[in-house]
Amino acid sequence: MATTDYYGLLGVGRDASDSDLKKAYRKLAVKYHPDKNPGDAQAEAKFKEISEAYDVLKDADKRAAYDRYGHAAFKQGGMGNAGGGMGGMGGHDPFDIFREAFGGGGGGGGGIFEEFFGGGGGRSAGGAQHGADLRYDLEISLEEAAKGTEKEIRYRRPVGCKKCSGSGAEPGSGKKTCPTCGGAGQVTSNRGFISFRQVCPTCQGAGQSIENPCGDCRGEGRVMDSSTVKVRIPPGVATGSKLRSAGKGEAGHMGGQAGDLYIIIHVKEHELFERHDNDLFCEVPIKFTLAALGGSISVPTLFGKGSLKIPAGTQTGTTFRLREQGIPALRGARKGDLLIRVQVEVPTKLTGEQRAKLEDYAEACGDPANPVSESFVEKAKKFFR
Repeated sequence: MATTDYYGLLGVGRDASDSDLKKAYRKLAVKYHPDKNPGDAQAEAKFKEISEAYDVLKDADKRAAYDRYGHAAFKQGGMGNAGGGMGGMGGHDPFDIFREAFGGGGGGGGGIFEEFFGGGGGRSAGGAQHGADLRYDLEISLEEAAKGTEKEIRYRRPVGCKKCSGSGAEPGSGKKTCPTCGGAGQVTSNRGFISFRQVCPTCQGAGQSIENPCGDCRGEGRVMDSSTVKVRIPPGVATGSKLRSAGKGEAGHMGGQAGDLYIIIHVKEHELFERHDNDLFCEVPIKFTLAALGGSISVPTLFGKGSLKIPAGTQTGTTFRLREQGIPALRGARKGDLLIRVQVEVPTKLTGEQRAKLEDYAEACGDPANPVSESFVEKAKKFFR
């Protein structure tokens, strides 16, 4: 366990809110994740420390214990163990998959990450323990979010050791009853009139010890390896959507059941479209002659070109709606709409002929004598009295 102050590790004050803790952790996890720093032992150690700190501070009970007792709260015989997962770090294992995204978004954002990683479960007889869930942050384009896609992701995780078949023992050797706890997996200590029961420090609750640990996994029953998973992403996903791949998380200890892999979706910002729920929004520039005379134009959509009719006399800022040209609902058949706001472009350079014709038009309209509309003049009269 780290001995550095948890709040200092995350760079927040002791009065930090849950949201502040989450933001600080994401930023540091992206920076120090082993996938971004291959072969960098210091970065990996830093990642483990900040993961440990966040795992404690995100839990109200653990945080209260830490605020009162410090690191002693999680030592053997202390207020409780932050345990579970690897390295006694509970829900946030140092090998959780954490890819940089997009911002996360809200793009993330949106408080985009719901905490659902429970870490390793308790040990059963024989020492088997359920593997922790893992997390992978996947960035996709807006087009992929609208149409659906399939992605192949690659990540590292603890998997069952092939040499010992996950038992932790060298082939041909076995296990013996733990001499410290007599197979109970727990030991009891007396402090005055009070008895304390805690996990056996020798067998870590398994009740058994390995006679000859496996040389490949050093008795853990697991080794780190690369895994590849194909993920089908349905149309309509948004930043923060969660997909689950059962059994693709961390392998369990001593042959225990594997955890799950959770894929968190992050949709990149688009150069033309903004997404509002399932509706899309964009701005389209049009010539001032088209705005005055009316006509039709081609406009972009995520599904190809669309046609938009511009009525004569259209003003800048007018918004038009193209039905069902937005994002399909994740659960349901109807698509959102595409909202197009037009911006009337005024020419910045005119030829002599063009200028002369515009001056003729202005004179015919009486513009030189009345440079602003009559309705505005009426509204403004009270300011000139």
